[in-house]
Amino acid sequence: MLQDAARLKITRDGEIVLVEFTHRKILDEANIAEIGDQLVALVENEHRPKVIISFAGVDHLSSAALGTLITVNNKVRNHDGQLRLCNIHPQIFEVFVITKLNKLFRIYPTIKEAKESFEPQSKQSAI
Repeated sequence: MLQDAARLKITRDGEIVLVEFTHRKILDEANIAEIGDQLVALVENEHRPKVIISFAGVDHLSSAALGTLITVNNKVRNHDGQLRLCNIHPQIFEVFVITKLNKLFRIYPTIKEAKESFEPQSKQSAI
């Protein structure tokens, strides 16, 4: 899938969509808006999306990027989906704690743990 290769790497593992950033710094508002648009479009094309956003290569994140994550989280919830964040650098995680966003997002140390945390949705639709 060729999304703007300069910003995001998007891969699918079954019903889970993995999003990875390709830049270490997510600071520029134009880039953040573009990333937000791509993530929202991705979520809107999924029924009950299961999305993992990995911050493995990110060491700087602006407050505008945090706002975009909140928007994406709301879109995921509106589509009965689940969003997980993982591989967040300790300095960035501290910002999540200070802003209490660690209470809003489900954050895991690794992609593997994030994948294992998804709740099965097939049982819900069988009722």
